[in-house]
Amino acid sequence: MAAHIGHRLRKGATSGVVMAAAVAALAASQGPEAIPPAADNAGGDTAIGAGDTAPPSGNGSATGDSPYYTKLPPLNTPNKPGATTNLPVIAGPAEAGIPASVYSAYKRAELSIRSTDPGCNLPWQLLAGIGKVESGQANGGRVDANGTASPRILGPALDGNGFAMIADTDGGAFDGDKVHDRAVGPMQFIPSTWATWGQDANSDGKKDPNNIYDAAQAAALYLCANDRNLAVKADLDQAILSYNRSREYLNTVLSWKAFYERGSHQIPDGTGVLPVGRSDEGNRGNGSHPATQLPTVPTTPPPNPGTQQPKPPANTPGPVKPPTVPTKPPVTPPVTPPTVPPAAKVAQLAIVANQQLTTTTGSAFTGSPRVAALDASGKPVAGVSIRFEITGTTDTRFADGATTATVTTGSTGLATSPALRAGEKTGTFTVRATVVGRTLSPADFAATVTERRADTLTRVPGDALSAATGTSFTQQVQVKATDKGALAPGVLVTAVIVTSKTDPKESTEGPSFKTTDGTTVRTVTLKTGTNGLLTFESGDILAGGMAGTFYLQLTAPGGGTTFVDLTVAAPATPTPEPSPSESGSPEPTPSPSA
Repeated sequence: MAAHIGHRLRKGATSGVVMAAAVAALAASQGPEAIPPAADNAGGDTAIGAGDTAPPSGNGSATGDSPYYTKLPPLNTPNKPGATTNLPVIAGPAEAGIPASVYSAYKRAELSIRSTDPGCNLPWQLLAGIGKVESGQANGGRVDANGTASPRILGPALDGNGFAMIADTDGGAFDGDKVHDRAVGPMQFIPSTWATWGQDANSDGKKDPNNIYDAAQAAALYLCANDRNLAVKADLDQAILSYNRSREYLNTVLSWKAFYERGSHQIPDGTGVLPVGRSDEGNRGNGSHPATQLPTVPTTPPPNPGTQQPKPPANTPGPVKPPTVPTKPPVTPPVTPPTVPPAAKVAQLAIVANQQLTTTTGSAFTGSPRVAALDASGKPVAGVSIRFEITGTTDTRFADGATTATVTTGSTGLATSPALRAGEKTGTFTVRATVVGRTLSPADFAATVTERRADTLTRVPGDALSAATGTSFTQQVQVKATDKGALAPGVLVTAVIVTSKTDPKESTEGPSFKTTDGTTVRTVTLKTGTNGLLTFESGDILAGGMAGTFYLQLTAPGGGTTFVDLTVAAPATPTPEPSPSESGSPEPTPSPSA
């Protein structure tokens, strides 16, 4: 947020000394990276020179250079665990307390950036420093259960009266002002910047600048723009200056960042220290220490009354005044407006083709999910990483056997997933497309896998099947499966031994199938081979112990069915040998009795 320009140029000298003294004190207590303003910066250094006026818009500044809180952290910073120093505790613990929801939002944003842009090296303490300077940590953590500031936080109207002139860009949707824009929320985004960088980090379906989770995530992305590495001092300074183009703002944020790096703790929401000392107010004291006095020049003691003072010689020159050293205008490095990453431009992920996907087991899907990444005006966004994920209970996989795939949109904003191939599980599942690094609503594709089908089963011509009881059928049986006239490989065919074609129920007697473990069953499920054939070899079907006519019933998904006759005959009765009288042989003569 930028200060009132005219006021800062008139009143900045004292605040510059106060800033330098406080930053020097922090540095003396081992606070890292506290950068005092240059010695020639008596005016409080701003990116706008003394002869310039406020810029006509907020370009290059997340907040439109709105006012900010100039209060500095206590000189006695909290001890970091394990530190060898033992600093006295005065105001430190209260200022080091960060409301729980606010702290959580900063940490979540840091973790999110760590996973999507690890090279940025964003510390959460930087977000805390900006949050402290912009809104006093959401007015001391006055947020509701969802993290939304209550009441909402608004900056002054940017009407050109000492601030930038920014005409309304949001119809008052965020700031309630239909004439001029205002900085909004805990991180004080102007509406035009929020339109580009706004996030829905708490997944409530809204991008709300007054929500600390949404605002912290947006600030994290904004600070990391242009491939910045915030572990590099030059990039860190550029990031903060892109938020508010003021050297004094830079030093204030760095002071709070260093303070929180020394230690912090969570406190309940709503119990934080309320912000004071805004940059556009008349009192520029930092609100934390007594006002620092400007140094005085020693003078000759006043004459003692009644004592005759010697007169100077007639030709003695008067007091020599030190030469006036011309001050140099403040030098602020140019701020490059952030480059918006492609993912941040996406407002909608639209389904283009193949929302309903179907195939049979073991087969490839004929289409692949396709989405379009569109911005708020409906234009395609190129270079966006889209993640496709197979969810649900299924063994369907992408062509490389994976369940996830990431595809980058082309110049037309389109992304198509790799080809999908079904496994052996039937059922429904979902292919979900999301924008990597964003929390936009996903695009879901419904997918269904069904059994392979055969509308016709036909026995390949062969011998009739017959066997005697107690033996097995020695004839081979082959059945061909087709679907719409084409061979149907991989079809699951159910084979059942029945006693009637009109009332096909599994038989309780007669033939059966021999299993590999030596048991017998009368119902089996087999799969047709790559040639669409199902084969029963010699000995696969046992005749059983009951003579009669039975049937092998074969059915397949898709309606295919056929019957094969099974004839079981009783074994032939052996012919008895004739008796001796019947054969004409003389009967034996009985031996005489004793």
